[in-house]
Amino acid sequence: MFDQLDELVREHAELEQRLADPAVHADQAQARTFGKRYSELGPIVTAYQQMRATGDDLATARELADDDASIRAEIPALEQRVAELEDQLRLLLLPSDPNDNKDVIVEVKAGEGGDESALFARVLLEMYQRYAERQGWKAELLDATESDLGGYKEATLAVRGRPHAANAAPKPWSRLKYEGGVHRVQRVPVTESQGRIHTSAAGVHVFPEAEDVEVDIDPNDLRIDVYRSSGPGGQSVNTTDSAVRITHVPTGIVVSCQNEKSQLQNKESAMRILRARLLAAAQETADAEASTMRRSQVRTVDRSERVRTYNFPENRISDHRVGFKAYNLDQVLAGDLDAVVQALADADTAALLQGDDR
Repeated sequence: MFDQLDELVREHAELEQRLADPAVHADQAQARTFGKRYSELGPIVTAYQQMRATGDDLATARELADDDASIRAEIPALEQRVAELEDQLRLLLLPSDPNDNKDVIVEVKAGEGGDESALFARVLLEMYQRYAERQGWKAELLDATESDLGGYKEATLAVRGRPHAANAAPKPWSRLKYEGGVHRVQRVPVTESQGRIHTSAAGVHVFPEAEDVEVDIDPNDLRIDVYRSSGPGGQSVNTTDSAVRITHVPTGIVVSCQNEKSQLQNKESAMRILRARLLAAAQETADAEASTMRRSQVRTVDRSERVRTYNFPENRISDHRVGFKAYNLDQVLAGDLDAVVQALADADTAALLQGDDR
């Protein structure tokens, strides 16, 4: 795993020289590419240099150990530090998810269970909004279709990270990518007069948000329909054709938005969702064609499978992919998702360390 480290150090030094050249910054796209790669290599180079320096200190201590008891006493700490840096490098050298620095589009849809499922879909969406707030991200409701009882038949949320945050700050895709799948709820519905516990479900899809340059959309491939909005939205609702439905004819993907008051705003939101879906579809195709592409045990779970259960009577949350279980459902729904997300991320890392690229 460490064979290519000297080469990465050279690449890091070359990038540093290039980024110091004003001519490079005349091409902003190239400068961004160089800057991103330079930032990616920085932690690896730092850890490698620290490991080499500590290794040299350890070698020197071993040479002098027979003549100096105080130096001999330092050897265990130096050995431990070298081992820690080796472990750190192994993690840094793992194949990275190219989308980890992206913002996301989260879609929540009611499933089996009628009104109760729609109410649960709203609970999930609000959980993600609160989680985003805890992370310092911005959550924007792009579109929602309400049920008669105030739930969501379907809703779309855009989550954006902090634009000027440090490199170490988590980005939305790196944490929310594990949320895709069928989420099941067990609780007494508001419509249940006998106090019986019902089980219903809602589906969650998470897409990395695409940049304009990543997805080439031919305007001739789009069919755009406008119609009158229904539901909350102000005085313009049901009086103007502000809602927009966009169909991408080659793929059959259909996106609609009606939350904004103007047709232009709804069209912009719909295009954001469409780009994300097209990017996800392209990546799924590429993964299928390139069997060597990394696929972790966590993220290859079929979207039709149940991934998590929310049991209200027991205040319990269970993630079935990694066997996670906790009895703080109320806190999770208030946005405290860190523990369950970290369990999924740790399982992902463990699979990679074991060389599992199914």
